Amino acid sequence: MSSSGKAGRYRGSVKDYPDFDANQDAEALYNAMKGFGSDKEAILELITSRSNKQRHEICQAYKALYGKDLIADLKYELTGKFERLIVGLMRPLEYFDAKEIKDALKGIGTDEKCLIEILASRTNQQIRALVEAYKDAYERDLEEDVVADTSGHFKKMLVVLLQGTREDDDVVSEDLVQQDAQVVAETLKLSDVSGDDSTSLETRFMTVLCTQSYPQLRRVFQEFVKMTNHDVAHAINKRMSGDVRDVFLAIVRSVKNKQAFFADKLYKSMKGAGTDDRTLIRIIVSRSEIDLLNIRREFWDIYDKSLYHMIEKDTSGDYCKALLAICGEEK
Repeated sequence: MSSSGKAGRYRGSVKDYPDFDANQDAEALYNAMKGFGSDKEAILELITSRSNKQRHEICQAYKALYGKDLIADLKYELTGKFERLIVGLMRPLEYFDAKEIKDALKGIGTDEKCLIEILASRTNQQIRALVEAYKDAYERDLEEDVVADTSGHFKKMLVVLLQGTREDDDVVSEDLVQQDAQVVAETLKLSDVSGDDSTSLETRFMTVLCTQSYPQLRRVFQEFVKMTNHDVAHAINKRMSGDVRDVFLAIVRSVKNKQAFFADKLYKSMKGAGTDDRTLIRIIVSRSEIDLLNIRREFWDIYDKSLYHMIEKDTSGDYCKALLAICGEEK
């Protein structure tokens, strides 16, 4: 992001650690894990205060010094949600996403929420890196695995998103805006009608949402409001159902305000009885170096609550301490 001029707008909570020494950190982690039991406090303090690139260098140094795999040792020493969080932090983002998707596809039933969240919110570059990482880590084709595990329009949409072919030009074509807004309006008018017309319109709507640039889509949504007096997310909610509705909504919300989209996901992961720890971990880890400070601000603006305090109230132990260290306290 730094080269695009967006670094000033989007801010992560985790930065490079100053005076970083990979060998020193590898030694500290080795000492924290040797003998009976492990010094979890030392592990969490060190890992949460290093950037992802630095953690990767620590893994290499650990291997060179001790001939051992640091991630394997951390998995052995730690347990439960704390282990999932710490090990998640150790993986490069594309490998972290690949692991999340692999877990979402394996076993009986599919975690559609995870597939939707990742594939609807990642940039072209992130999607392509994820596809490569999945192939490297599991020697499998991600698209083939998604196709085998999903069906219908939902499957088609995920396959389109997996191509990573969204326009990333900031130039808006006003001619296309009118045309695309018309497609959106007609689809949402017909979506409760069966037949070929409805299917072909849904396919065109899908193509618009999955391939047009974010600035272009924002203009399409504005035009849709002018045409119909309705917000596009509200219309999708009213007219569609199931996973197809959820993936359309996720794209629309990401386009409108990606940080508010993640703030909403975080809030829902913790509100009410029980915590959706997988979603909580996934967002905290994956956005920590991209825009977590912006997500934190949106969280405050939307819910009038501090993300830090909600995590503090909803989680416990070393898991809670590690999440809070990454989130950072409201200033």
